[in-house]
Amino acid sequence: MDSKKLDKDLSEIILKKQELEKLDYNDPKYDELEDALHDLEDAFVEEFGDFLEEKLQEVHDRFCPETDVLSPTAYIGKGIVVDLEKYPGKEARLVLNSNPTSIALAVRDKQEIVWRAD
Repeated sequence: MDSKKLDKDLSEIILKKQELEKLDYNDPKYDELEDALHDLEDAFVEEFGDFLEEKLQEVHDRFCPETDVLSPTAYIGKGIVVDLEKYPGKEARLVLNSNPTSIALAVRDKQEIVWRAD
């Protein structure tokens, strides 16, 4: 697994998502940008999906075994809400970050890196 390519491709998706969030649905560029994002995500999952799903499963098993593992692209950006036994009643998210590629456990405004690519 090429961790530099993983990080580069992940960073590209994050930037494209940020661009898309700045646009209104009625913007003529919205659909084109959304299609480009989906193409990037599809290629990302094709190349790194199995590897990242394995790592996400390990993180879920350690921190939130009651929450199902989703596609790696679901964790990009705001992440996904998970149920943590350690913090009952508090909103917790798992987020896939870049620079370097890592999975963070975010509870309120604090993030803890729970996995990092080599």
